[in-house]
Amino acid sequence: MNGVYSVMKFTYPAVFKKTEQGSFEGYFPDLAMCRVTGDSLDDAIRNAIEAEREWISLELEEEDAELPAITDPEDIDAAQDEIVRSIGVNIRFFEGWDE
Repeated sequence: MNGVYSVMKFTYPAVFKKTEQGSFEGYFPDLAMCRVTGDSLDDAIRNAIEAEREWISLELEEEDAELPAITDPEDIDAAQDEIVRSIGVNIRFFEGWDE
Protein backbone atom coordinates (compact mmCIF):
# COMPACT_ATOMS: atom_id res chain seq x y z
CA MET A 1 0.00 0.00 0.00
CA ASN A 2 1.21 3.46 -0.85
CA GLY A 3 0.45 6.55 1.14
CA VAL A 4 1.28 8.26 4.37
CA TYR A 5 0.68 6.32 7.55
CA SER A 6 1.75 6.06 11.13
CA VAL A 7 1.87 3.06 13.43
CA MET A 8 0.70 2.96 17.02
CA LYS A 9 1.38 0.15 19.46
CA PHE A 10 -1.31 -0.95 21.91
CA THR A 11 -0.54 -3.36 24.75
CA TYR A 12 -3.24 -4.83 26.97
CA PRO A 13 -2.89 -7.65 29.49
CA ALA A 14 -4.58 -10.99 28.81
CA VAL A 15 -5.30 -13.78 31.26
CA PHE A 16 -4.97 -17.41 30.15
CA LYS A 17 -5.98 -20.64 31.84
CA LYS A 18 -5.53 -24.27 30.86
CA THR A 19 -8.84 -26.14 30.54
CA GLU A 20 -9.56 -29.66 31.74
CA GLN A 21 -9.28 -30.80 28.10
CA GLY A 22 -5.73 -29.41 27.87
CA SER A 23 -6.50 -26.44 25.64
CA PHE A 24 -6.27 -22.81 26.76
CA GLU A 25 -8.85 -20.08 27.19
CA GLY A 26 -8.04 -16.42 27.59
CA TYR A 27 -9.63 -13.02 27.99
CA PHE A 28 -8.65 -9.36 28.17
CA PRO A 29 -9.87 -7.77 31.43
CA ASP A 30 -9.94 -4.34 29.77
CA LEU A 31 -11.53 -5.28 26.43
CA ALA A 32 -15.18 -6.19 26.87
CA MET A 33 -16.12 -9.59 25.45
CA CYS A 34 -12.66 -10.14 23.94
CA ARG A 35 -12.04 -13.84 24.56
CA VAL A 36 -9.82 -16.41 22.87
CA THR A 37 -9.04 -20.11 22.83
CA GLY A 38 -6.18 -22.21 21.55
CA ASP A 39 -4.95 -25.79 21.51
CA SER A 40 -1.79 -24.64 23.32
CA LEU A 41 -0.73 -21.51 25.19
CA ASP A 42 1.18 -20.38 22.10
CA ASP A 43 -1.96 -20.83 19.96
CA ALA A 44 -4.06 -18.90 22.47
CA ILE A 45 -1.51 -16.06 22.51
CA ARG A 46 -1.44 -15.92 18.68
CA ASN A 47 -5.25 -15.82 18.70
CA ALA A 48 -5.16 -13.13 21.39
CA ILE A 49 -2.94 -10.94 19.23
CA GLU A 50 -5.44 -11.15 16.36
CA ALA A 51 -8.46 -10.69 18.65
CA GLU A 52 -6.90 -7.61 20.27
CA ARG A 53 -6.06 -6.12 16.87
CA GLU A 54 -9.63 -6.67 15.64
CA TRP A 55 -11.19 -5.33 18.87
CA ILE A 56 -9.12 -2.14 18.84
CA SER A 57 -9.57 -1.61 15.07
CA LEU A 58 -13.34 -1.91 15.38
CA GLU A 59 -13.42 0.43 18.35
CA LEU A 60 -11.35 3.02 16.49
CA GLU A 61 -13.85 2.98 13.62
CA GLU A 62 -16.53 4.35 15.96
CA GLU A 63 -17.17 8.08 15.72
CA ASP A 64 -16.49 8.76 19.40
CA ALA A 65 -13.82 6.09 19.84
CA GLU A 66 -12.32 5.89 23.29
CA LEU A 67 -10.15 2.96 24.21
CA PRO A 68 -10.29 1.68 27.78
CA ALA A 69 -7.53 2.39 30.26
CA ILE A 70 -4.84 -0.28 30.40
CA THR A 71 -4.68 -2.25 33.61
CA ASP A 72 -1.20 -2.88 34.94
CA PRO A 73 -0.61 -6.66 34.80
CA GLU A 74 0.62 -6.47 38.41
CA ASP A 75 -2.84 -5.26 39.45
CA ILE A 76 -4.69 -8.26 37.99
CA ASP A 77 -5.88 -10.60 40.72
CA ALA A 78 -5.16 -13.78 38.77
CA ALA A 79 -5.75 -17.21 40.25
CA GLN A 80 -2.71 -19.41 40.86
CA ASP A 81 -3.45 -21.45 37.72
CA GLU A 82 -3.89 -18.39 35.50
CA ILE A 83 -1.15 -16.88 33.34
CA VAL A 84 -1.05 -13.13 32.70
CA ARG A 85 0.69 -11.89 29.56
CA SER A 86 0.93 -8.44 28.01
CA ILE A 87 -0.24 -8.66 24.41
CA GLY A 88 0.96 -5.93 22.08
CA VAL A 89 -0.25 -5.12 18.60
CA ASN A 90 0.78 -2.53 16.05
CA ILE A 91 -2.02 -0.80 14.20
CA ARG A 92 -1.32 1.20 11.07
CA PHE A 93 -3.21 4.45 10.58
CA PHE A 94 -3.36 5.96 7.11
CA GLU A 95 -3.50 9.68 6.54
CA GLY A 96 -7.08 10.86 7.00
CA TRP A 97 -8.22 7.73 8.88
CA ASP A 98 -10.10 9.82 11.45
CA GLU A 99 -11.84 12.22 9.06
